[in-house]
Amino acid sequence: MIYNELIERGTEHFPIELYKVDKNHPRYEMSSHWHNEIELIRIISGKLLVKLNEREYTLEKGDIIFVNPETVHGASPIGECFYECIVMRLDMLLTADESCRFFIEGILNHDILVLEYHSDLSSPFSMAVNYLFDSMASSHSGYKFSVLSALYNMLGAIIDKNLYTSSSLASHNAQNNDLARLKAALSYIRSNYDKQLTLSDISVHSAMSEKYFCSFFKKMTAKTPMQYLILYRVERAAGKLLKTNSSITEIALSCGFNDISYFIKTFKKIKGTTPLKFRNQQ
Repeated sequence: MIYNELIERGTEHFPIELYKVDKNHPRYEMSSHWHNEIELIRIISGKLLVKLNEREYTLEKGDIIFVNPETVHGASPIGECFYECIVMRLDMLLTADESCRFFIEGILNHDILVLEYHSDLSSPFSMAVNYLFDSMASSHSGYKFSVLSALYNMLGAIIDKNLYTSSSLASHNAQNNDLARLKAALSYIRSNYDKQLTLSDISVHSAMSEKYFCSFFKKMTAKTPMQYLILYRVERAAGKLLKTNSSITEIALSCGFNDISYFIKTFKKIKGTTPLKFRNQQ
């Protein structure tokens, strides 16, 4: 899969999904990716280091991150952490009102950038987002109306409190060039993670020299290209452990690990437990 993350969220008519992420989740360590939807991240407990393009935020309980469309983002727990994510297509909120449509389309077209980091629990924005998460987790029959209400309240707070900026064309184009190179490298890794990749293989797809590519990739993702490759392989292996009945050896080989002992050692280092225990504890 090219990572642009091409996943169907929710349903066709209600394209929004809630994810609860703890240490047993396959994507507990969120490797860098991007998508066309917006994403909201809320910290329930512990600390989470979030990387958005070249920006880093250390989040604690109650903090919220707004991920604008097409932003390359990833996250690493600091110690043990529990966090939640909501991913949704913003165009589900488009209305006939011209001013509302203009603002939502501005976010979708990257002309408007919503401020990313929010830590004031009492702010109208945070209260709307917390109500959104609570509504998504609810099982009551009218939860969809509550979700829509929370989303419109969130957008209203963004406008009312000026929690957004207009992106300048020059900086936007410069950032787009860097992001295009990064996305090319991420896409190549995620399409070929099961093969024996070298640094040279990956750097070629970003049109950079190996030396410059390493520093560029680490600046953008906080990981070296090979660290990212290993993390993604373990992430895919964790998913297969939960979703298939394949043996651990079969899964290791299908995820690019030719040495089973190395796979088990690496998996335990990243996930804190062995592949077999990870599968059984689910």
